[in-house]
This record gives sequence, C-alpha cells and structure tokens, in this order.
Amino acid sequence: MNIEERLLAGDKRACARLISMLENNDREAFELVKKLYYKSKGAYVIGITGSPGSGKSTLTDKLTKVLRKANKKVGIIAIDPTSPFSGGAILGDRIRMNDLSLDKDVFIRSMGTRGSLGGISKATRGAVRVLDIFGCDYIFIETVGVGQSEIDIVKTADTVVMVMVPNMGDDIQAIKAGTMEIADVFAINKSDLDGADKTKLELEMNLDLNEEKSYRPPVLKVAAGKNQGIEELIMSIMKHKRYLEESGELKNRRIRNNKQELIELTQDELIRIIMEKAVEKDLLDKLAKEVTEKNLDPYTAKDTIVNLIRS
Repeated sequence: MNIEERLLAGDKRACARLISMLENNDREAFELVKKLYYKSKGAYVIGITGSPGSGKSTLTDKLTKVLRKANKKVGIIAIDPTSPFSGGAILGDRIRMNDLSLDKDVFIRSMGTRGSLGGISKATRGAVRVLDIFGCDYIFIETVGVGQSEIDIVKTADTVVMVMVPNMGDDIQAIKAGTMEIADVFAINKSDLDGADKTKLELEMNLDLNEEKSYRPPVLKVAAGKNQGIEELIMSIMKHKRYLEESGELKNRRIRNNKQELIELTQDELIRIIMEKAVEKDLLDKLAKEVTEKNLDPYTAKDTIVNLIRS
C-alpha cells in the first residue's frame, strides 16, 4: 500500500512519515494533504501552554487517558526546543508518555520549534491537518514553554489551557504575557504545594477586572502527578467546547485561525519564490552592498526584490 492508503487505514508510521515530509516542505506531502483534505472530520484542538516545568506533559498524559476511557482517538503534538545539530526535537516529550505510545488510538509526535518564537512549530498546523485526516477526535498541542512570547497557540487551538504552578511567579507572568486574554481555562498544577490558593485567588481577581469577555475562564487546582482534578479539568474543557459550539464562536474562531494560516502560507510561498529568483541573480548580495555604501536606501532595495515576483 502507498502512504495515502496506509494513512487512511490507521497506520501510525504513515502518519509520522507524512508529518515529517511536511516539516521538510516536501511538495508531495502538500499534494497528499490537498487530496485527502475532504477526509477531515473537524478534530477538536486543545492547546496546553505554560512556563517550563509547569507539568504540561504530565497533564496532557492524564487528560489523554480520560479521553481514551471515552473511546476517543487522540493525537498529541509536543513542541520541544530544536536541536542546533539535527534540527529535531531536543527533549522528546514522548518519554513522559511512554505507556500511551503503545495505544493504537493515540498518536504522539515531538516537533522542534525550528526557530519559531511563538511557542509552536511552523509545521504544527500541517500536523494538525494530517492528524485530522488520520481520524483523531481530539488533538493536544503542548507548546514549548518559552515564556512571554508564547501566544501563537491561540491561532491554532479551539480551547487553550494555561498551566501554572504556585510560587513561580506565574500569576505575574500571565498578566505580563497577555495570557489572560488567550487562556480559556486556567489549571494550577502541583496544587498540593503551598501557595496554590493564593495563586487561584490572584487569578480570579485579575479575571474580575475583565468584564468585557463573554466567557469567564474557570480557574482549577490540579495535581497531575497525583491524578487529582483531571476529571474536573476535562469537564471544564468540554464546557468551553459546548459554549463555543452553541454560541457559534467555534466556527468564527476557526475562520480566524484559517485566515491566519492562509496569510502565513501565502507569505512563505511568496518569500520562497522571491528568494529563489534573488539568489539566481545574486541580487541580495548586490543590494546589500549598495545599501551599505549608501548608494541605495533599504526601502528602494526592498522594492527591487519584491518586483521580482512581477517579472
């Protein structure tokens, strides 16, 4: 069987292969996704974000096990820092979910950020498309945990879960990073530690200041390592899912996300075309030299490069 047939038959290796091809900008992979897009079933995408060490992987593992009890097929995309040598994922969050990897209805993929600063990889959306075609009901995207710039997840996920830890200054980080705006559910993990109640109270007070938001994000205390509060967290995620569906906001959110994806895909393709032509003509080096010698301003040089696409 070819990769298309194997993917539709539920072959994990075919799914992994297609995602790898997308990561490497393989044109055949794009053609395959185009061909199979009609097989998408609209998998629900849950973003798990938060600072490093907050327990995102353990929480994702526990949430997945609850969904598996409900016989749901689950995909997990774990974004890790990129190896400077291989370009691959450096931590490999699959190690923390080792027992899940044996489940035929759970697909786990570690992906490197490859220079992306927003907490997710550029190929993440492509991987979501593949997992949707693969037949997943739910897809978790666990972000890399880079801190304040990590808000790109809101452009991809339907529900964003912000994972926080007591006594790590996460409540202040949330305000600084603008995550009060992107989080749909707050999960205070390791809540068996001192300070969990204080962190919860401070988050609740900050949420009280935002009266314009039509949906108030719940703040829950969980302890993923001890399997505490996981059922309640799933219930909160499902409550937000119902709200989005009933209000029509799920469709609106997906339209916004797809619009952003189209813009980024178009930008990438235009840059690829322009750069190919510029390299052929040694144009970049010539223009850089002209700008350095003050014979040309950078804006005129930019116009020269952009005009390549019209030629």
